[in-house]
Amino acid sequence: MDVEAVLQEVLPRIRPTDEERAFVEGLMRELEGTAEETVESLGLDVRPYFVGSLAKNTYLAGDHDIDLFLAFPLDTPRDELREEGLRLGKTIAERLDSYEIAYAEHPYVRARYRGVSVDLVPCYDVESWRDVKTAVDRSILHNRWVLKNLEGRNDEVRLLKRFLKGINAYGSEIYVRGFSGYLAEILVIKYGSFLDVLKNADFMLRQKIIDPGNWLKQEYEVAMRTVRREAEADRPLIVIDPVDPRRNVAANLGWERYGVFYFKAHQFLENPSEAFFFPRGQKSGSYLSELRRKGTHLVTLVFGTPDLVEDILLPQLERSARGFEKVLSREGFKVLGWNVGHEGSKAFIMLEVDRRERERVMIKPGPEFFTERGRDFYLKNERVWLRGRRLYAEKRVKENIVDVILELLEKNQVAMGKNLRGAIRNAEILLDYVPNELEKEAYLFLSREKWNLKQQ
Repeated sequence: MDVEAVLQEVLPRIRPTDEERAFVEGLMRELEGTAEETVESLGLDVRPYFVGSLAKNTYLAGDHDIDLFLAFPLDTPRDELREEGLRLGKTIAERLDSYEIAYAEHPYVRARYRGVSVDLVPCYDVESWRDVKTAVDRSILHNRWVLKNLEGRNDEVRLLKRFLKGINAYGSEIYVRGFSGYLAEILVIKYGSFLDVLKNADFMLRQKIIDPGNWLKQEYEVAMRTVRREAEADRPLIVIDPVDPRRNVAANLGWERYGVFYFKAHQFLENPSEAFFFPRGQKSGSYLSELRRKGTHLVTLVFGTPDLVEDILLPQLERSARGFEKVLSREGFKVLGWNVGHEGSKAFIMLEVDRRERERVMIKPGPEFFTERGRDFYLKNERVWLRGRRLYAEKRVKENIVDVILELLEKNQVAMGKNLRGAIRNAEILLDYVPNELEKEAYLFLSREKWNLKQQ
């Protein structure tokens, strides 16, 4: 199947239907009316704005999360924005189906209405990057820029988003480190189409700096500070935000996710298939067979999942895995790879190591050579020597990796995520065995299918 035929097969599956659009637009009109009535009843000077993919019409079929921003005047004190914004959000949400308070830079309200998630977020009513006071303020500017520049390429953005989701490289959250929806929109606007973004996967990486807002001419000093900072941080891409020269839109994009995109883009262009957009599922197999094939060993620490949000939990699990990798290497074990995650109430750290046990030489100080105990020590030990009047001997002992880990934990010698220390110290440590619910994860990790760049 040629590339155009594949895209024509994919588009009807990702483009919202007329009925879906009507539902979304009706929902947004309803919410806007509710917000305006509530603002008026509370006597506030606040303008509601829809932002995000629904407002830009770049959303995928079935993906209806709504972001309604409540924009306060620029002269509103920060504390007042926080308090009044939360009060306004809660008052609007009380007219919806349910809600909870969530936290980012400041509290906001996450509600549900007619089966759709609705975020009610207080912000400042900004006109330019110089007005930006909180991290969320730019969203209004992002919306305006995309709507002004997209020029009917909405489906091209949908194709890129679905492709990135299919190859597991979508989402700028710290635990994903992939492409954000806004970055996908910028790339389509910059290069013209989904296919042109893929064709430029190599060029982007070599060029490094993408400046769609032309800030390097308009605000050279500010933009160059961003470039220098991000280059020093070794980011794969520096995409100067077209609405704010101080920000790299790709700041959260990691090398691994860009690498996946890089290889998959080449593979798709060479051999187009719907499977890139809708993967058929990962292979399964036996993790024990993988251990036998490689002659390696698997250490798994299993513990209760702490009550932490995902973007705090996963980086702390990764930090802990790196801590084990470092300290076990120092102790004579080679760590060939690690994997972290959580399944339901259980979190885990998996370490693939080269051996179960290490041989250690211990030097045993003995008694003086001319005593009865000295004679006994001399007869019992194979390698014996004198240092002054005292005898010394060399003894070889085998130490199991589980015992080494327990001792390291007891002595507090492993660098771990600060919120995980207690849980990891009480972890169950399993050797060459995992519980049933982790068998697939162990296979994907040991076979490297989890990250297999060639699989499609």
